[in-house]
Amino acid sequence: MSTTLTIRLDEQTKERLDRLAESVARSKSYLVTRALQDYLELNEWQVKAIKKAVSKADSSDAKFVAHEDVSAWLETWGTENEKEPPQCG
Repeated sequence: MSTTLTIRLDEQTKERLDRLAESVARSKSYLVTRALQDYLELNEWQVKAIKKAVSKADSSDAKFVAHEDVSAWLETWGTENEKEPPQCG
């Protein structure tokens, strides 16, 4: 089952969509639906991962590395004196 959704596009985007639909022999509706599905999949995954990370960070047994320690470590990357990564405290 499907439903109709109306969107507004600037002229340049519409023309690009028209050209792409013609060149791949697909309808504009198909391309927009596919793009929206890809966008939702990516963003839903990111939101889920962020929520999981925040929950983990909020737990009582969470361990962190100080920003300054990470920055100092990264400054050594690619040098002869590259340091070992800092440990969680």
